[in-house]
Amino acid sequence: MVEVVGVRFKPTGRIYYYSGAKNVEYLYNQKVVVESQKAKELAQVAIPKKELAEEDLPEEIKPIIQIATEKQLVKYEENCEDAKKAFVIAKEKISEHELEMKLVDAEYTFDRSKIVFSFTADGRIDFRNLVKDLAAIFKTRIELRQIGVRDEAKLLGGIGPCGRPLCCSTFLGDFAAVSIKMAKEQNLSLNPSKISGVCGRLMCCLNYENAEYERIRKMMPDFGQIIETPDGQGKVIGLNILSEVVKVKPLGRETPVEYGLDELLESEQQEIKED
Repeated sequence: MVEVVGVRFKPTGRIYYYSGAKNVEYLYNQKVVVESQKAKELAQVAIPKKELAEEDLPEEIKPIIQIATEKQLVKYEENCEDAKKAFVIAKEKISEHELEMKLVDAEYTFDRSKIVFSFTADGRIDFRNLVKDLAAIFKTRIELRQIGVRDEAKLLGGIGPCGRPLCCSTFLGDFAAVSIKMAKEQNLSLNPSKISGVCGRLMCCLNYENAEYERIRKMMPDFGQIIETPDGQGKVIGLNILSEVVKVKPLGRETPVEYGLDELLESEQQEIKED
């Protein structure tokens, strides 16, 4: 096992693991200086200490350079302010070049060796002339990074259909795969406006309870199935997965009856014993 420290470069970004210095205590939310993609960055401690098997780690674990000093924290704040100004300038240059792209974010690396502009676009963009202009203005390396609409929502934040701040911009580190099958499994309306987030993609929260829905659904009968109930055989005409209730129309009767899943499982076990 290897002892590592988990850090984030964004408040809700992915966690990356670094090796910490011996006899140094790292605290949650503490700012540290690390190396990322050949540039020094300021990161935030998300997991102060964790032991991982060597096979679960990347090939190379870089060390944390140091805990950020007050001077470095001031420098970081200055970088953030300068990035806001760079964002405005870059937006003007995009308009001048008449490029079909939407600028979403601008960020200096901690050592100011590079400035990264994140943008969205429907297709490929020829931004070579834009990069030349930006490099001449900022006198540093320029990186234009095309991101997807989910990443855009994560960066910008907002309020979801539930009335709460977006999950991706508050606590989700990574995006999990979400499918239309999950909405069907949960008996949700397949109207896109009902199951899509502000990014226009399927809502991430469809994944939260999906495992529980699948677990209960495996124990429940199918629509139209003839099952054994405490009152005899009947046909399944409705399912409430959350409440674990099955609506059954008894054979030979018009009035449907609702049974709890436990009742039906007991009835099924009783039938097996009698056989």
